Amino acid sequence: MRTASITRATKETQIRLAVDLDGTGKASIATGIGFFDHMLDLLARHSRIDMEIEATGDLHIDFHHTVEDVGIALGQAVKTALGDMRGITRYASLHLPMDETLTRVALDISGRPFLVFRTEFPAPKIGEFDTELVREFFQAFAINAGLTLHVETLYGLNAHHIAESCFKGLARALRLAVAIDPATAGEIPSTKGSLGG
Repeated sequence: MRTASITRATKETQIRLAVDLDGTGKASIATGIGFFDHMLDLLARHSRIDMEIEATGDLHIDFHHTVEDVGIALGQAVKTALGDMRGITRYASLHLPMDETLTRVALDISGRPFLVFRTEFPAPKIGEFDTELVREFFQAFAINAGLTLHVETLYGLNAHHIAESCFKGLARALRLAVAIDPATAGEIPSTKGSLGG
């Protein structure tokens, strides 16, 4: 079973989170941030990774700590659930359209975390959600999941569509990359014999 549960508690946030990489995309999300819940819900749905996320944070200050810490915990959970990564497809890339927006996402479950995020938003906020927090989430998630992750929005006009294309693109790429490749089941997809070094 490729599952993991994470509990993270700091002075700023308290998070309980569980994932199942071989799920059906079921999601139970409660962070107290409506737009972020929406993005996490579609991340689960389109990755087919079951996610349970319960977070409370210092939202009276701003959303930054909660968004970043959920990214940290979710990345840790995915990395733990992947185990030694035997049989995974490892690589994935795609273009994700969302109305007038097109975003390219490429990732490698390398164990060597790195983020390239080339996305600009035409507005500083989506409702009450700071658009700069999209990058903060992707950074926290990529570093803690051990992903080499490239996200680039080629064009787009609507901030909501741009954010959604990034999350959906990540979801679809994760779905492909974490899948077990029947041709290499049981093998670690690296000439070095291990991932992460």
